[in-house]
Amino acid sequence: MRKEWVAKRQGQSNVTQMNYARQGIITEEMDYVAKRENLPVELIRDEVARGRMIIPANINHLNLEPMCIGIASKCKVNANIGASPNSSDINEELDKLNLSVKYGADTVMDLSTGGGNLDEIRTAIINTSPVPIGTVPIYQALESVHGNMESLTPNDFLHIIEKHAQQGVDYMTIHAGILIEHLPLVKNRITGIVSRGGGILARWMLHHHKQNPLYTHFDDIIEIFKKYDVSFSLGDSLRPGCQHDASDEAQLAELKTLGQLTRRAWEHNVQVMVEGPGHVPMDQIEFNVKKQMEECSEAPFYVLGPLVTDIAPGYDHITSAIGAAMAGWYGTAMLCYVTPKEHLGLPNAEDVRNGLIAYKIAAHAADIARHRIGARDRDDELSHARYNFDWNRQFELSLDPERAKEYHDETLPADIYKTAEFCSMCGPKFCPMQTKVDADALTELEKFLAKEPVTQG
Repeated sequence: MRKEWVAKRQGQSNVTQMNYARQGIITEEMDYVAKRENLPVELIRDEVARGRMIIPANINHLNLEPMCIGIASKCKVNANIGASPNSSDINEELDKLNLSVKYGADTVMDLSTGGGNLDEIRTAIINTSPVPIGTVPIYQALESVHGNMESLTPNDFLHIIEKHAQQGVDYMTIHAGILIEHLPLVKNRITGIVSRGGGILARWMLHHHKQNPLYTHFDDIIEIFKKYDVSFSLGDSLRPGCQHDASDEAQLAELKTLGQLTRRAWEHNVQVMVEGPGHVPMDQIEFNVKKQMEECSEAPFYVLGPLVTDIAPGYDHITSAIGAAMAGWYGTAMLCYVTPKEHLGLPNAEDVRNGLIAYKIAAHAADIARHRIGARDRDDELSHARYNFDWNRQFELSLDPERAKEYHDETLPADIYKTAEFCSMCGPKFCPMQTKVDADALTELEKFLAKEPVTQG
């Protein structure tokens, strides 16, 4: 679909959606997104120009179906996949990708750290994916020097970043906000630094006693991103890893730097979203969302969770979906899913399913709470189907139709029960929705109540 769109941009030094938007140009991607979101295309262009919305769309990801991330659009959900040194291969990762797309992931991040040829795995994912693909290039940079992080050079980072851009990666997590002067601020934390990328850079800075090379070479990264239209996803290396560490001095110091980097990228018309915490008590979520908007000039916020308690290993898709729904309500643009395996192990296919559905619920609940146009239409349609005992229609409208049908059919599997006016909970005699009161009867009752006192008993 995008082959003809991007062909006419060949030879241009800056092919970002923001660059075109700031010239008043409506690209094909903006037009496509406007139709998907049911929003005026001029609004899409204006939001992208302002930096409050991004359209992650690398010019080399030709089979992409463009989407947007921003406060003016529906709340989005990202799913993480990726091969590790202990598990996974190309076919397994493609299965995870297809499952993620099936259950509604708006973007997918390839967080591969090993387990095969990372370039082959990434290329296969990009060539298969209709949704934007994100990566964390520092992982491959470390793998390229066989884990010897002290030997990494700025050129190693830039080489991998450009390689990902050439392959068609739509957005990259760049951990440029963690500075050497921030490191002493984590000394009173319980969990220290929990970001994998942040940990790599912290150890590099401690070893060399030099500033973060992604910060000092940020302008070089900007030049790469301009050529391919890669969006920044500015990583929160100092995100809190537990309730105790939330909203502390380290997190907020890095956030201020992320705001400065956001505006620096915007000077070159490069798209930016900003990553957020982690683990945050419910009473601090609104503060975190508003603080990000203030420090980062309303660049789209992309949060992991946040998890609202630390005591539920095995159920962190629930503890985090609670925080995610609240964050979405307060204005977060995209939610990064958490699976039941968070903190415990590499998720399998069923974990991906459970994590994604939990987050699709959170994002949809946020859209309803924000009164987005049409957000509740599906809910109302399903409610009508439920009241009319149209079981098959209920399944169709569900976020996970297979699971809804599976649970219904555990006790009432026969086809005859797909039209039955009861389920296995209330049975045929006690379903309250069998009490059908027609409009004429209600009108007569209203007349009666208007002139007759209600007697007890």
